[in-house]
Amino acid sequence: MNIRLRHDTIVRSLRRNGTSTIAELAEEVGASRRTILRDINALRDEGFVIHSEPGRGGGLQLDPQSVQTTTRLSVAEIFALLISVASMRAAGNLPFSALANAGLAKIEKALPSDKVRDLRRFLDCLYVGKLSPQVDISDMKAIEPTLLPAFETAFLQQRHLSFRYHDAKGVGTTRIVEPQAMLILPPLWYLVAWDPERDAFRHFRMDRISKPKYLQDTSFRRRHVPFEDHVSPVRDLSR
Repeated sequence: MNIRLRHDTIVRSLRRNGTSTIAELAEEVGASRRTILRDINALRDEGFVIHSEPGRGGGLQLDPQSVQTTTRLSVAEIFALLISVASMRAAGNLPFSALANAGLAKIEKALPSDKVRDLRRFLDCLYVGKLSPQVDISDMKAIEPTLLPAFETAFLQQRHLSFRYHDAKGVGTTRIVEPQAMLILPPLWYLVAWDPERDAFRHFRMDRISKPKYLQDTSFRRRHVPFEDHVSPVRDLSR
């Protein structure tokens, strides 16, 4: 279990149980007592108020009004929230859009300046539109959760992206491309990339992509992507 997941588990356990011992938390997250003590100190540094009651029957208690004072959301996590809202808006299925926009604005204000810069650069690559009713979606599958973290580095650092792709007939190939944009045509999501081997833009359905990996020692230039008239940058939709 990584540090972030362990910290989240500890906070949830303290909120749920009221009082927990170091031994109980160590067993729950599969870590040593020493690791849990370090985690408790780290959570206190983040702003969580955790009381310690020594002796028999004592333990750790989280102040119910306690909240962290620093954001721990990554750019990819915030981007996932933004694109989820954008896709629902594009599909005409966001009844509380004003509240969603206000909440996301508050999250952005809490971010360090470097994360805000990365987030805005990431958003510049996101487009939404309407899916043609002629497109067959009967074979649509879930998108691998590893895609977004790999995309984040590939887009922000302009690294080539390698992945396995299965076309509509199920034929699998390994592709190495220059990621240029993400296109949401609800309910389908596409990676729009320049394919050097074919010397052309290609649209890859994300639910057909697996094993994504950015290539550390390669880079490329941003290209202008020609979209159809019904496609808009996600930034335009939030105004």
